[in-house]
Amino acid sequence: MSELLMALLLPLLAGVLVTLLLERAMLPAPAPCWRRPWLANLLHVNGWLMVYCFELLLFQRPWFAALLSTGFFALLVLVNNAKYVALREPFIFQDFEYFFDALRHPRLYIPFFGIAKTIAGFLVFGLVLATGFWLETSVLVRLSPWHFWGGLLLLVGVCAVLCVLGKKCNPHLQFSPAEDLRAHGVYAYMHYYAWAESHIPCDVCDPPASWSADGLPLATRVLVIQSESFFDARTLSSDIRADVLLEYDRLCASSWQTGGLTTPAWGANTVRSEFAFLSGLSPVRMGVQQFNPYRKLAKSSPYTLARWFRQRGYRTVCIHPYPASFYERDRVYPELGFDEFIDITAFEPPEAGLPYVGDVALADKVAAVLEAADGPLFCFVITMENHGPLHLESVNEQDEARLYISKRQAPGCKDLTVYLRHQLNADRMVRHLRGVLERGEQPAVLCWYGDHVPVMPAVYDHYGAPDGRTRYAIWRNWSAGEGRQIDLAAHQLGAALLAGIRVESAPRGA
Repeated sequence: MSELLMALLLPLLAGVLVTLLLERAMLPAPAPCWRRPWLANLLHVNGWLMVYCFELLLFQRPWFAALLSTGFFALLVLVNNAKYVALREPFIFQDFEYFFDALRHPRLYIPFFGIAKTIAGFLVFGLVLATGFWLETSVLVRLSPWHFWGGLLLLVGVCAVLCVLGKKCNPHLQFSPAEDLRAHGVYAYMHYYAWAESHIPCDVCDPPASWSADGLPLATRVLVIQSESFFDARTLSSDIRADVLLEYDRLCASSWQTGGLTTPAWGANTVRSEFAFLSGLSPVRMGVQQFNPYRKLAKSSPYTLARWFRQRGYRTVCIHPYPASFYERDRVYPELGFDEFIDITAFEPPEAGLPYVGDVALADKVAAVLEAADGPLFCFVITMENHGPLHLESVNEQDEARLYISKRQAPGCKDLTVYLRHQLNADRMVRHLRGVLERGEQPAVLCWYGDHVPVMPAVYDHYGAPDGRTRYAIWRNWSAGEGRQIDLAAHQLGAALLAGIRVESAPRGA
């Protein structure tokens, strides 16, 4: 028995102690273990122990299993810190599925972690794997199979008991990842976020009370553009030319309502803003579901704007020039009330110089859908052109001359130049789609908003970071526009849109 304890438990204890030390390198750093709830420390042990048991089952080499388990934790620390620097949010349980997305869509994820770091990580992993097998023989050489499998079963039983204990507790969670990480430590708060996901708010199938547009005719063309990473970057520097967003300025000037938009995301996690707009649910009401509502919440057939419009005879269409399977949109959108989802298969490859389908090509597709509609239409569009990583693209002197008054970008701010170059195409998209709706005979509404600010840490270090708000505008083709300035949160924008589609006077045949 003593040999069993030494063989299995000594590597376990060593690994747990090392992870507690590694945890201090996380951003933000969790509280020391002696300042946490006792159950949080047990769940830390449990988190590492589950990985250790899995590795032990595969390789039957305790020290090697401990090394791999600790290496996995070290990788978690590195990924967490990369995410925190880029997105101002630590790694959460719901992010684990992005490891698989990184394999399917490497350009979206790996550059933020670092291509060199990724390659080095694979090389180190391969070296550790080979060295571990070479240096340590199977524990079955020293222990009988009954002792080994009995000891492993005992460790798995400990994991099960700790899971039951943790699941029955009621920790104080703020669902603010940085605060919850500080209070509970990484493994404990991941346990809590995983368990909390089973709770679905009971009222998600009910329409928000603010969603009313009864008693008046409604616009028969409702177009919503969720523009990737769209915000007014001119607020960063007076050296950026004002005409970068000339058409957007004209749209705002003639809009029924416009203002700042507080979004539940910074730099990424588009679906948070997307679902907040479509559902009208605030982050507080969604709880842990707010971090990736398409994992669980959206599959419970919540009430959405698409469902609202479909109940009133509108055809509901979503257009997004990216694979339909990303974020499982192909499975989620029918649950949200969309009749049709047009994905990247309906588009030609991106034009030269663009990593994704551009806004101009997307505008052409949207215009075709609008012009082909023979009845009321709600069209929700998610752009892709300005999706990062921006630092993978190159710039030239012509870009700088077109975008800056001084005709030169600030040192280290290439990302801003790339971003503004894409904004020119977003501005062309505004002009094209507004023109289509102006020429149409049907009352039409165009709602334009940004899902989050872009990832540009070096730019923000130089100029100062924005406050995280994007912009929105609700424009109508039958009135000159009241130009109301009202700041909103993303989950409030749907109610504003429904208020704006009411046609007080209908010169276009509503």
